[in-house]
Amino acid sequence: MKPIDLRSDTVTRPTTAMRAAMAQAEVGDDVFGDDPTINRLQETAASMFGMDAGLFFPSGTQSNLAALMAHCQRGEEVIVGQSAHTYKYEGGGAAVLGSIQPQPLTNKPDGTLDLAEVEAAIKPDDSHFAITRLIALENTIGGKVLSRAYMADAIALARRRGLSIHLDGARIFNASVKLGMPVKDLCAGFDSVSVCLSKGLGTPAGTVLVAKAPIIEKAKRARKMLGGTMRQVGIIGAAGLYALEHHIERLADDHANAKRLGSGLERLGLVVDPVQTNMVFAAFPKEVCGPLQEHLAAEGILAFIDPRSRFVTHLDVDSAAIDRFVETVYAFLAKNTKARPAVLTQAG
Repeated sequence: MKPIDLRSDTVTRPTTAMRAAMAQAEVGDDVFGDDPTINRLQETAASMFGMDAGLFFPSGTQSNLAALMAHCQRGEEVIVGQSAHTYKYEGGGAAVLGSIQPQPLTNKPDGTLDLAEVEAAIKPDDSHFAITRLIALENTIGGKVLSRAYMADAIALARRRGLSIHLDGARIFNASVKLGMPVKDLCAGFDSVSVCLSKGLGTPAGTVLVAKAPIIEKAKRARKMLGGTMRQVGIIGAAGLYALEHHIERLADDHANAKRLGSGLERLGLVVDPVQTNMVFAAFPKEVCGPLQEHLAAEGILAFIDPRSRFVTHLDVDSAAIDRFVETVYAFLAKNTKARPAVLTQAG
């Protein structure tokens, strides 16, 4: 059987059409700025978000770091969520490489930051304190969508207090599809947005930072220092262009499959968080986690099984794969737990 991988939406493989686009890509030396494909990708992404310019990075981690370094000088501060990728999962790069102080705040259950807490965390103009320079948000975060109204309020706060505001939009197109709102409208007012191409959009690698022109110029210098400049990168850029043209609307399929998966696990008696986009969080008894993960692997299914498990749908997982996963979990739980799971019915 075809393997099923629910560990992340980063595991996608380029489609046949995407590979063809990559093979036919016109390339040049991007360090000199003359790779026509990457230039077109950067311009296309910037236009989609209503920004002045775009800049291609090999990874979202580097894109976020370069953006923070473009906004903040040494000893300045970014206010960010405890659960944000920029703070929690990027190796402390802002502090280690950018000499930027993170001021982490606790994310609310819906992924937002309490804006009253954000404002209270802004430091006064006093030599004892780091200079608060930037607010950083993430959308989606943990599969949850931040509304346009909330982001508009955060932008208004930043403007009122003289701060810049950055969005880690690694899965911003998932939010756009969920809300039925173009990214240009959804992200209006941000000074910079980091847009990942290798998650739900399915490219092999790459992120585009879109921003106002002065931010892009500073980020370009940071990218060079971080080792992110590449040569004939249009081969990868062609995959990004293909994804922006063909893989955005289909994210709705991933959302539907995530709901299908969540409903299936609920029918087994498992507690599942409400599903918004392409992530499903479900609770498993601690004692079954290791054995279940091994059993799934033996059946050709890759998933991380923890007391709070995350499953991520993507373009390489269809509805039949979802049903097979749920049936495999059911069969294991029925055989290996004292309390039999709820009767498995046909997923739908």
